[in-house]
Amino acid sequence: MLAGKPDHRHPSELVMTQVWALAALWFALALFASLLATWFRVSTALTEIIVGTVAQFVLGSLIAADVLGTGEPWVKFLAGLGAIVLTFLAGAELDPIVFRRNWKEASAVGLIGFFAPFFGCAAVAYWILGWGPLQSWLAGVALSTTSVAVVYAVMLEYGFNKTDYGKIVLAACFINDLGTVLALGFIFAPFTLRTFIFAGAALVAFFALPWLTPRLFRLYGNRPSELEAKYLLLVLLALGALAGWADSEAVLPAYVTGMVLAGTVGKDHALIRRLRTLALGLLTPFYFIRAGSFVSIPALAAAPAAFLALLAGKMVTKFVGIYPVTKVFGSPQKEAMYTTLLMSTGLTFGTISALFGLSHGIISQAQYTVVVAGVVASAVVPTLIANAFFLPHHLLPLEEREPAPDPRAAAGAGSP
Repeated sequence: MLAGKPDHRHPSELVMTQVWALAALWFALALFASLLATWFRVSTALTEIIVGTVAQFVLGSLIAADVLGTGEPWVKFLAGLGAIVLTFLAGAELDPIVFRRNWKEASAVGLIGFFAPFFGCAAVAYWILGWGPLQSWLAGVALSTTSVAVVYAVMLEYGFNKTDYGKIVLAACFINDLGTVLALGFIFAPFTLRTFIFAGAALVAFFALPWLTPRLFRLYGNRPSELEAKYLLLVLLALGALAGWADSEAVLPAYVTGMVLAGTVGKDHALIRRLRTLALGLLTPFYFIRAGSFVSIPALAAAPAAFLALLAGKMVTKFVGIYPVTKVFGSPQKEAMYTTLLMSTGLTFGTISALFGLSHGIISQAQYTVVVAGVVASAVVPTLIANAFFLPHHLLPLEEREPAPDPRAAAGAGSP
């Protein structure tokens, strides 16, 4: 009988069969998340996070704890590359002219968006949850972030990335997260010789890339070999490797690289579309679903108060800090609320900071779960509220707006 025959395939073939099956499971989850986003008219990034959380809980309970294989090297690589490429695209969407014209607003929103939750959430962890000083500062760092990946995904989905408003918000996100990275470095990861080598090499690259890239694309671009995409991936991965060697994070040089190449890559709409297809079709589902899978529903059910306290601390401090600043710069009510809620999101640097704290023995596994749950929830809750109640339709590009019904057509439909 066939069932009784031993499997004589090479072990590498069996491993690859498992890889294909696991990849199929991930894309089944990604497809389901896309359908949910379409049905409920919410951002795909958010449904992917929620699907990751629920899938890990359900499948992990029914089959095995590691059924999603989130620790597999290839899954971690695709998820990390998704964050890098999406963050690069967010930087490439920035318009230097718009930023120079509105740098005061972007800087004010970004700075208060960092400092308010940084001190506020550290205070919540110390005074309300009773954590130690280092654990409290780590919680403040992790919850001070604004997720460039989530905000850019939302901007892209609704078309705000084409507007001055969207570019200002993305610039504010960068300033916010730059504060987070510096705080993590100064408080927990003292600068070393590697840090200075990385900073020097990155500065050289940032000055050279705007000169080299357009010349290279002009000579060898616009060919079926997709030289442009290969070149950009080489730059991003090389800078990411250098950042990892210096105990920094690969997404930071990716964002700055996007900014310095905004005048070249950002204006090549065909190249941007191809990179978006790569990012949103292949890479970012691994990033967002994996981020959601880190949230332990049983752990949250066992200690919901700590999770709710940190989530509320982040949202309240972001609102108290950012909303008045947007009003100072003349934003209308709906626009001010939408900006405040988007700036309240967190994901990439928040989870990175929490994982840094866990791997260096600063926080415990239980504290890590609470912090990551607060970070991931902050990517979901504010964005759902923002898109449901405060979406500023008047700022959308004309082609993204739903056409208003023709009163004459309506009257004609009602007549016999």
